[in-house]
Amino acid sequence: MVKISKKNKMINKFLEKLKNELLLRNLDGYIVPKNDKFFSEYAYPNRLKTISNFSGSAGFAIILKKKNYLFVDGRYTTQAKIESGNKYNIFEIPKFFPFDIFKNYKKKIKIGFDPNLFTNLILKRYFKETCNLLPVRDNLIDKIYTKKEITKKTNFYFLNYKITGESLNSKILRLTKFLKKKNIDNIFISAPENVAWLLNLRGKDNPNSPIPNSKVIVTKKGKIFMFSDLDKIKKIKSYKKIIYNDFNNFFPVVSKISGKNFSIDNLTCSISNQNLISSRFKIINYIDPCYKFKSIKNKIEIRNMEEAHISDGVALTKFLFWLKNSKLKLLDEINVERKLENLRKKNKKYLFPSFGTIAGSGPNGAIIHYRANQTTKRIIKKSDLLLCDSGGQYKHGTTDVTRTVCFKKPKKKIRDIFTRVLKGHIAVATTNLNKINKGYQIDKKARYWLNEIGLDYGHGTGHGVGFFLNVHEGPQSISKFNNVELKEGMILSNEPGYYKENQFGIRIENLVYVKKIKKKLLFKNLTYAPIDIDLIDSSILSKKEKNYLFKYHMETYLNLSKYLNHKEKKWLQKLI
Repeated sequence: MVKISKKNKMINKFLEKLKNELLLRNLDGYIVPKNDKFFSEYAYPNRLKTISNFSGSAGFAIILKKKNYLFVDGRYTTQAKIESGNKYNIFEIPKFFPFDIFKNYKKKIKIGFDPNLFTNLILKRYFKETCNLLPVRDNLIDKIYTKKEITKKTNFYFLNYKITGESLNSKILRLTKFLKKKNIDNIFISAPENVAWLLNLRGKDNPNSPIPNSKVIVTKKGKIFMFSDLDKIKKIKSYKKIIYNDFNNFFPVVSKISGKNFSIDNLTCSISNQNLISSRFKIINYIDPCYKFKSIKNKIEIRNMEEAHISDGVALTKFLFWLKNSKLKLLDEINVERKLENLRKKNKKYLFPSFGTIAGSGPNGAIIHYRANQTTKRIIKKSDLLLCDSGGQYKHGTTDVTRTVCFKKPKKKIRDIFTRVLKGHIAVATTNLNKINKGYQIDKKARYWLNEIGLDYGHGTGHGVGFFLNVHEGPQSISKFNNVELKEGMILSNEPGYYKENQFGIRIENLVYVKKIKKKLLFKNLTYAPIDIDLIDSSILSKKEKNYLFKYHMETYLNLSKYLNHKEKKWLQKLI
């Protein structure tokens, strides 16, 4: 409790300082986003956490002179109430946007923002015409929070063809063909994940992804101008096709480039960069084509992902065996997280987690993106459900998997809900993609059995997944509003769930990829790890669903058994 009270005092102090800055600058409010200037999921510095204590991966705050608002999506509403609820009014997007609040004001208020951290599209979407939005040169959070963390600088490096399956030259050629087809002279690649894909480049500027924080300009003739921290590119600078620049050299480079127009992506091109480009060129707004290019994995990438998932499945299966056979005495959520991490580390190709492990027992499992710490950790009880969502970055792929585990025979209601989640999971996995091939259509199938008894979950059913990149990537997803057509080679998660606040959480997640067999498109599982049969009410499974589960556990056994010891192998065999 002492730590929480100290944190609250610190937040109060920062809010007071920020509100003093508003008075000095004649502003009514200030917007603080989660993202940094690279618009990444894992921002550094995390200004939103500084001012609100909210630690989720998405959201933004609006601090006014007398009120504070925090906007998050359905994954984070419970978490936001716990972390920030005593200081902020919490709103769930897309149910509410800032314009819903400010449209009722008698006059437009003046709200400041950092133009390096917002795009014009985002501000229009959030506020419409309800406020006067004013760019502020100094970031006000940086001004009031002067403590700077020292981060280790790691070098960027190139991946070879055996890993990527396509050369840098081939990718640049694909991009320049797109530019010529659309009559575009130059393109600004502002998302570091797309720079990573395009240049077969990786780094460590993100705690959970091999991202090289950098931006790139490519001309229609294939000239490449890269912008990054020059200290990180010493080992790759010999590659002559790339002209390397510091971030501060952005405008001098732009001012010398020929052509009449420039394509930017209004999802990740900051207002400050857009203003610099538009001072010399006609702006053309296109979604960066690299998103689509990289969403379709080639055969080598798929093969490498399959290999990474076998390695990951072995670690996870050993973990689940250990967990199901533990006596649970003094076993807490952090012990569980460390055990799984140590099992993954035994593989030489494992690098680091693909996101912060979610190990939530009992009521903590109902917090969709829960992270255990010394204050929140629970000792796991025999009556608890444990939800464990984790993943790894391997030298040849990215994994993400969730399993829900019980430690004694659960109540009939719990088994019923878990089985309905499983039925939704199987419905997604067995989708005929020749007939249904868009995310919103598949999402309905996933929710059907929960909706039948009036239940639902506040997140999408599946997100796109990168190849040794971000664990969350677009444009494909399985969600209520996504209408991107699924293509051969796309990788997605399949993760329906259900969450009873203050009681329990359930989620079953595998990664799948779109495979073509005899002109038929279908999902093929990448993830192989057992599903807890003690939570299943087999009486409400159809014959088709039972067959799916039998085949899945059979494939899991065949893929993993040779890497397991005798006891683990025998335990896994019993699940078939």
